[in-house]
Order: sequence, then C-alpha cells, then structure tokens
Amino acid sequence: MVTCLDGWSSESQCRPEARIVNLSIVIPALNEARTVGDRLAALAPLRMQGVELILADGGSADETRERAQALCDRLVVAPRGRASQMNAGAAVASGDVLLFLHLDTGLPADALAQIAAGMKTGRAWGRFDVRILGDHPLLPVVAAFMNLRSRVTGVATGDQAIFVDGAAFQRVGGFPAIALMEDIALSKALKRMSPPLCLRAKVSTSGRRWDRNGFWRTVVLMWRLRLAYFLGADPSNLARAYGDARE
Repeated sequence: MVTCLDGWSSESQCRPEARIVNLSIVIPALNEARTVGDRLAALAPLRMQGVELILADGGSADETRERAQALCDRLVVAPRGRASQMNAGAAVASGDVLLFLHLDTGLPADALAQIAAGMKTGRAWGRFDVRILGDHPLLPVVAAFMNLRSRVTGVATGDQAIFVDGAAFQRVGGFPAIALMEDIALSKALKRMSPPLCLRAKVSTSGRRWDRNGFWRTVVLMWRLRLAYFLGADPSNLARAYGDARE
C-alpha cells in the first residue's frame, strides 16, 4: 500500500493530479539564541509561499524563544528531546505534509517544488540528499556515504530533512519517545507503508560536530552508536554516551 494525498489507496488509484495543499516545517531548538534569528530568517521566502513555520523549543534557558517569536508562525514549548519537541510541533501543524528540519540545516531554494513534485508519486515520505559544510576535506565523502546508505537501506537521518504525509505520520504514532535514534526508528516505521522518496537535491547541514569534536572521533562514535542501536541498546544510554562525547 502507498499513500495518495487524498487518502490511502493502492498505487494504481493514486491520481497524478494530487497536490500538496500545505506544508508545515517543524524545527526543534534548544539554547540557540545566537543562531536562531538568522536560521529562521533564511526560511522567510518559504513563509511567503504559504509554508507554515513552527519552532518547537525544548525549554531554552537563553533568548531562543524571544528571538524566534516574530520569525515563525507557531512557537511551542515541549519537554527537552528532539522526538518530544518534533511531536509537539507536528501536533499543532496545519499542513498536509510535515517537514522536520534541524536548525543548522539549510534547504535548497526549490525545496517546496521538489517536495510537491515528489509527493505526487504516491510515496508516504521522503528525504533530501545532504551536503556537509565544514573544514575537514573528507566531509563530502561522509555525506556521499550517508546518501548512498540511505538509498540502499531506506532509512533516513534527521540531517537529511525528512518530510512525511501527515496522515502517515499519525498512523505510525509520530516519533517514538526515545532519547536518540528517533529518526532511524521513524524511518523503519514509515518503510512499512512505502519506500522513501530519495530526492537528489541537497540540503546543507553544519559539520560543526566533526570540526568541534574531531573528524575521526565523530565518525567512529556515530558508527558505534548505530551498531549499538541495531543490536538493541537502550537509546537513553546511547544518548548519554553521545552527550558525554560532546563534552
């Protein structure tokens, strides 16, 4: 079974003229007062096209909310954690399609058209290819591997700007309430509805964690966490290990 934007049906019944009525972008944030203004301002052209912009704050102790208020359509506060915050943002969204965007990830100029065209294929969800911006010369290799791995496995990461039909998101129960790997878990649930739409258009995401924590150290950490999750490790323990490694 695959989804059409006007309901759930077989692929042969999906009307080619089905269109996205509205898109809501949900952005989780925590203590991002230094960057939130510029990041949200960059999305102003999409707001002018009717895209709803929702910031889901995780209880920031700085001026994140104050600086974001005028630059988004909705601002919600939720318990800290990307899964919790993004679910809270999705709960107030008016769009038929939800796009979950990290604050340090930039969309291509034609993102709305790319999503609109892609969703006409009847897929329930999708993601973009990613470009990683940073100092290390091997970051393009990491990005290329991420994109290839996603195509092969049908699993997307949050850095790739996951978008999903709102009805499909509700059917799988949203992001699971786990401390880490929520994007992987959501992907696996959505794969049961349809394979992802893997757009070749690239989002640009910050390589700051590689630059700050060391390239090889970060690569090894991410592989270790993914393997541990695959083998059944508690996401709460993985989140603590991830947090400790960033210190």
